[in-house]
Amino acid sequence: MNYDELVQKAIEMTKMSYVPYSHFHVGAALLDKNGKIWTGCNIENATYGATNCAERTAIFKAVSEGVRDFEAIAIVGGPEGADGSPVLEEFCPPCGICRQVLSEFCSKDFKIILANKKGEQKLFTLAELLPESFSLK
Repeated sequence: MNYDELVQKAIEMTKMSYVPYSHFHVGAALLDKNGKIWTGCNIENATYGATNCAERTAIFKAVSEGVRDFEAIAIVGGPEGADGSPVLEEFCPPCGICRQVLSEFCSKDFKIILANKKGEQKLFTLAELLPESFSLK
């Protein structure tokens, strides 16, 4: 499957990030089993613990609408440039909390696409990024 559309949506979502503390923008685009794309961006809070990552934002949006079967997620992220826009040159893997949330709702063969603005992509399964996980799936 070509994940270019997912990657493009994730790139678009980096512009929606609310990151006044870290200045690190992240966007995610989650594909459900019916072909619908759910998007998310990171949303920071001064207490950091209340910050929500882009991946979890997308998952929580879908789950709150009754969707619980997913196929893939594209994740893009990077620091803020001098002009305030995201610089998306490196890959941005999901944090540990996001990996655990993904394991709650996604199968071990769920696809995770890390991408950048240069057009490069890395493809992983959830099992590769969270081996020997504890989950219902």
